[in-house]
Amino acid sequence: MILVVTLNPLLELRFKTSSFVHGTSNRPLPYTYTAGGKGINVSRQLKQLGLKSFNLSFAGPYHGKKYRECLELEQLDCAFVRTKDDTRVASVIVDSEKREVTSFFSADSLISAEEAQEFKSKLDKMIRNCEFVIFAGSSPSTSTDDIFPYGIKLAHEYDKVSVLDTYGKHLAACLDAAPTIVHNNIEETEKSLGCSLKSEEECAAYLAGLYAKGIKQAFLTNGSEPFYAANHDFLFHVSFPKVEQFDSTGSGDAFTAGLVYALYHDQIFKHMLQLAVSLGAGNAQHEEVCTVTMDEIEKIREQVTIVQTGKQLQLVDFTPTI
Repeated sequence: MILVVTLNPLLELRFKTSSFVHGTSNRPLPYTYTAGGKGINVSRQLKQLGLKSFNLSFAGPYHGKKYRECLELEQLDCAFVRTKDDTRVASVIVDSEKREVTSFFSADSLISAEEAQEFKSKLDKMIRNCEFVIFAGSSPSTSTDDIFPYGIKLAHEYDKVSVLDTYGKHLAACLDAAPTIVHNNIEETEKSLGCSLKSEEECAAYLAGLYAKGIKQAFLTNGSEPFYAANHDFLFHVSFPKVEQFDSTGSGDAFTAGLVYALYHDQIFKHMLQLAVSLGAGNAQHEEVCTVTMDEIEKIREQVTIVQTGKQLQLVDFTPTI
């Protein structure tokens, strides 16, 4: 089983228009409710690729009910810890003519210490029964900051593969817990850790530091720009073709889904990278989040360029030894 853990879920109210005008009334606009949050996006993309996953998240009393209904409609299985404070919401305006997306977010939910402890208890039971566990998204409050590090340590204890895609003030503790695989965005990492990742030397040093902690594979992406990845102590520079973007929201989550899919199917490192990059780039072309198909992947993956840099290899098998 693949377990996906989301601490900061999001209920989106998405309005669609072809003529959005700022500073005036825009009506009538068709709308839909959508369940969001990084982990939910990962789970949605895995489902699109034919992999079933199970989600663990929080849910509030009012918006949380609608959030649960959205997941049921998408047939995304989920267990919840109920919270007194409501699930955060966002209004999203999608202008198909201008190919623009405008979003307005509410504040993060306030999670009590008791609710966080209940979440950790559920997480302990669920990790025992999974093969892979993905920790994705931000932490909404101080009471939840230790949940991802706690879960990563449980994954080590129960001999499970853990994948981390997060940011914020809890990132350092998450990395110290040494998940199996880490996906970071450069800008978010710089803000979270107060470091500089502007040059190849800085990126290489950062990735080497992750390997020293015991992290087997790391991916330091940079939006639509080339980026660096590490397989154990070998460094790679990755570039890919420019695509016509509609909305990049969820591209990092699609990338993470690609890593998990490749791991699940025991793909070699090169194929893992090609798949993850193709999913991220393909998602940026979509109006909807994390709905990239295999046909779309095939159009991009062979254009992904992976070049080893730094330490030279001769005959090396890049199959994940996890």
